[in-house]
Amino acid sequence: MTMENNFKMIAKTFFGFEEILAKELQQLGAQDVKTGTRMVSFRGDKGFMYKANLSLRTALKILKPIHSFRVFNEDSLYKGILAIDWSQYMNENRTFVIDSTVHSEKFNHSEFVSQKTKDAIVDQFRKNTGARPSIDKAHPDLRINVHIDRDQCSVSLDTSGASLHHRGYRTATNIAPINEVLAAGMLLLSGWDGQGDFLDPMCGSGTILIEAGMIACNVPANLNRKEFAFEKWNDWDAELFDMIMESQLKKVREFHYTITGYDKAPSAVIKAKDNIANANLSEYINVSERNFFDTQKETQGPLHMVFNPPYGERLDIQLERFYREIGDTLKQNYPGTSAWFITGNLEALKFVGLKPSRKIKLFNGSLEARLVKYEMYEGSKRTKFQVN
Repeated sequence: MTMENNFKMIAKTFFGFEEILAKELQQLGAQDVKTGTRMVSFRGDKGFMYKANLSLRTALKILKPIHSFRVFNEDSLYKGILAIDWSQYMNENRTFVIDSTVHSEKFNHSEFVSQKTKDAIVDQFRKNTGARPSIDKAHPDLRINVHIDRDQCSVSLDTSGASLHHRGYRTATNIAPINEVLAAGMLLLSGWDGQGDFLDPMCGSGTILIEAGMIACNVPANLNRKEFAFEKWNDWDAELFDMIMESQLKKVREFHYTITGYDKAPSAVIKAKDNIANANLSEYINVSERNFFDTQKETQGPLHMVFNPPYGERLDIQLERFYREIGDTLKQNYPGTSAWFITGNLEALKFVGLKPSRKIKLFNGSLEARLVKYEMYEGSKRTKFQVN
């Protein structure tokens, strides 16, 4: 990577995933990686920008900052936007859209900031060319991100477009499917690396299974995605993108263990199988219609389990009984298992009847959640966590 072509980028993520995203970036070869809150900044060149969008599992978006300035009122905002030479990024025949986030006493409406930004861009083109680019919210040629924090305004180009959790493999969803980036982050936090057998005993439409399979086989996270925002940019280099894609695909590896999913709903099993086929992982992942509470461990050696049980927000269940059954099933039927699950119901954890060895604070949407780990030992050690 030549240093002079490097520029700063910002990868956005969920709360709690900053460290694993930084690790992903370092493994990909990013320079100058620094973590923040729900974001990691780094440096790389254009090829690396393509690679980051293609391969990062825990990034929601990758932004390319182009300008920052201080803002005190709407006039300074307008002038700051006007100072950017927008003809570098688009012409008067193209379309654009603005996403604004605002943490400031001087500005309290992101819509207003977007409107002001649009006015400045449009006025610049009108003055210089006599014509103006238009807004397109659905499929813009350029997506601009404006972030105001107190009196600092940073303007970035959105390199990704739609959030990177839109992987492209999920056409069928069940009730309240888990976000793909959340699923990938949970798996990486749990230490899943594809070196063993895996089970999701409440697999829904298969997201955790697919993300587990992609990690195990080292498949680029966004391989199946239809498009990225940078494909519409002036400097889009299709040849470079194909080269990056090819080099990433060379790193795909074989997987020699089992990935299994259970769900008691027949509709979920059908959807999961469809999505797994879309991700080209059918030969690695096996899904069947089973109730976890009637199952037992079927593999020799250690088992890695990650799942997303219903919270009560989503499904009409008797929480106390349900979570007690999770604990009983793990205790009685799953020796030699590292079991991880996420829940937004912190009360319900009391009913599991086991002591978690890890508890990690995350958010599922706006809901505060915990990713918990229960270590089920072989043989007599299994009683270690029993609560009398």
